Amino acid sequence: MCSEMGIFPWLPLLLYFICLTTIFLVGYIPHEDHIKCSSGNANCTISNVYRSFPDRSICRAAEAAYPTTEEGLLSIVANATFLQKKMRIATSLSNSIPKLMCPDGENGLIISTKYLNRRVGLDESAMTITVETGMTLRQLINESAMAGLALPYAPYWWGVTIGGILGTGAHGSTLWDLGPAVHDYVIELRIVTPAGPDEGYAKVRTLKIGDPELDAARVSLGVLGVISQVTLQLQPLFKRSITFLEKDDSDLGAQISTFGNQHEFADFTWFPSQKKVLYRIDDRVPYNTTGNGVFDFFGLSPVSSFLTAVSRTIEEIQEYTGHAVGKCITGSLGRYILKKAGYGLTNDGTSFKGYPVVGYHNNLQSSGTCLDTPKDGLWTACAWDQRFKGLYFFQNGISISLYKAKDFIQDVQKLVALQPKALCGVDIYNGILIRYITASSAYLGKQEDSVEFDITYYRSKDPMAPRLHEDIFEEIEQMAVFKYGGMPHWGKNRHLTFIGAINKYENAAEAVYPRTEEELISIVANATMLKRKMKVAYV
Repeated sequence: MCSEMGIFPWLPLLLYFICLTTIFLVGYIPHEDHIKCSSGNANCTISNVYRSFPDRSICRAAEAAYPTTEEGLLSIVANATFLQKKMRIATSLSNSIPKLMCPDGENGLIISTKYLNRRVGLDESAMTITVETGMTLRQLINESAMAGLALPYAPYWWGVTIGGILGTGAHGSTLWDLGPAVHDYVIELRIVTPAGPDEGYAKVRTLKIGDPELDAARVSLGVLGVISQVTLQLQPLFKRSITFLEKDDSDLGAQISTFGNQHEFADFTWFPSQKKVLYRIDDRVPYNTTGNGVFDFFGLSPVSSFLTAVSRTIEEIQEYTGHAVGKCITGSLGRYILKKAGYGLTNDGTSFKGYPVVGYHNNLQSSGTCLDTPKDGLWTACAWDQRFKGLYFFQNGISISLYKAKDFIQDVQKLVALQPKALCGVDIYNGILIRYITASSAYLGKQEDSVEFDITYYRSKDPMAPRLHEDIFEEIEQMAVFKYGGMPHWGKNRHLTFIGAINKYENAAEAVYPRTEEELISIVANATMLKRKMKVAYV
């Protein structure tokens, strides 16, 4: 029976059930500091939240600094400039998959924004808020809501800092208004940059709407300087109505070009091997509409560390034995249970009673309660926490032009027709998230209206171990990047996705020879700041 139904087919159902119930029964655990130093703030290593970069290397730095004020930050940058130290910025949460926070070599300086996390100002009449860039998205949402204001669009995961959002171009999903990218709502920022001896080796630049440098700094990958403060344009707080509607995926390609214009916060969750797609019907409603709904997405809620470790072990066995059927069963059970539970939506903050779920924008736009405290001995945590045997995965985030998205989807469907079980591993990680994003004036923002495909899938702890159906996953990745000219999300992806990235931006023409992905990112960012044209030459 096990050989026909997969390895322990009943266990994924039990895991999902118990993990969901533990959300309400036990406490939470705080995240760890990803900068670790062996001697005070010297001899440091830094990792991301997954404790692993794409190349699995260890990132080292001679020193870490933790400024608490803009004046302290200015002093740190000035001293490092005088000493000719290479600097990189790190956030308190360290979510980026690429090595954006790594100084070149082992003698650099890491500047953490951990303690630069305060609100600086709030102008209710102008509907603006000014914050330090170490503030988390959750803090920003709450601070704004208390004043009756809202950031209209944001990433779905609130465990990111404002500086991290701007550094990587993180976004929500919409084709409306200015678009879903937070950086397009920045109207002013203050950035500390190196300077010459006559200016004390560092200075604070204030960039406002109309300054050409603002579009360079809005998405800067953290290499132009340290953004200390950001002023964002907000909107009056509003209510939304959300309904998730499941359909088969036969006309997904046709729907992709129109659905985003029909619903303001539209997105899709696609389960290719199951040939199902979840449509998010999500719009503003009048403020007096009844409802006090909350969205605490289960994938970002606390789970039992023991059961997550068991789930990971099962997936490793399935990979080792080539048991795709087991993955398909796990994915199908997970989708069924999440569907019945409303995916983490509740109508009143406690229970899910049916659609639509109506509530205030600040309670629906983002989630991530697995980051909450108090401590509980690591009984619960985020599912990917590596302090126990948490989930360990790759994540691609690739945006494809809206007018090309239909063809890309159809190409993926053709691969599924050839290998029906190949993408069951994606279903385990809640399918492929498809979000809309608009063209941006930011130099490293999106060049045109696009659709981003976020694909999460198994990663082995053994760098030499092939993945189950690795050929299909890599063909999809390569099609997205090369055939369809996909643009990388700067905070996600493997190295492959960044190949030729500079040639996809409007600026073109000066030849350079980066040796690593990190050098490539730095070159692109600095060239855009200086308005230099760039072009890629392949040798």
